[in-house]
Order: sequence, then structure tokens, then C-alpha cells
Amino acid sequence: MRTSTRIAGALTGLTLALGGAVLAAPAARADIPACTKMAELAGATASDAVTAACGRGVVGDLQSCVTGLTGAGVAGGAATGACRAAAHEPR
Repeated sequence: MRTSTRIAGALTGLTLALGGAVLAAPAARADIPACTKMAELAGATASDAVTAACGRGVVGDLQSCVTGLTGAGVAGGAATGACRAAAHEPR
């Protein structure tokens, strides 16, 4: 077998293997860091309460997330945006 054929075969195999790994990887649906960052930019200090509220947003409980963030000092609109970022909810 020629060297160029072997190299082409190896590259094809590598491409297929990497492509399969990308397709098999689970989609990231939760983003607590994005939520906490948005909350901090809106005036909240990083705290366990902010992280806990963003955690509720991750599981889809947006109302509890918003309530928790507003309790931590985030304005209503900013809290809603941060909670949506946590859940990656389409707007």
C-alpha cells in the first residue's frame, strides 16, 4: 500500500472518529456561570443565594430563580434575563 493511501486512510478515520465524538457529546443546557455573571453585572454580589437562584433557573423553575435574584438585589428585568441564560430558554 502506498504511503499517500495510508495517510489518506488515517486522516479519514481520524475525521470520522472526531466527528462521532462531537455528535455523541451531550448538549450543554445549563449555564449557571452565565446567570451569576449577569446577576453580578446587574448589581448583585456573588453569593450562595445568587448561585442557588441560578440553579433553580437551570432546572426550569424560572419564577423561583427570578424571585431569588430579585431578593439578592437584581432588578426584575435583569433577573429574568439571567434566569433565562441559566436555562438557555429561547426568548
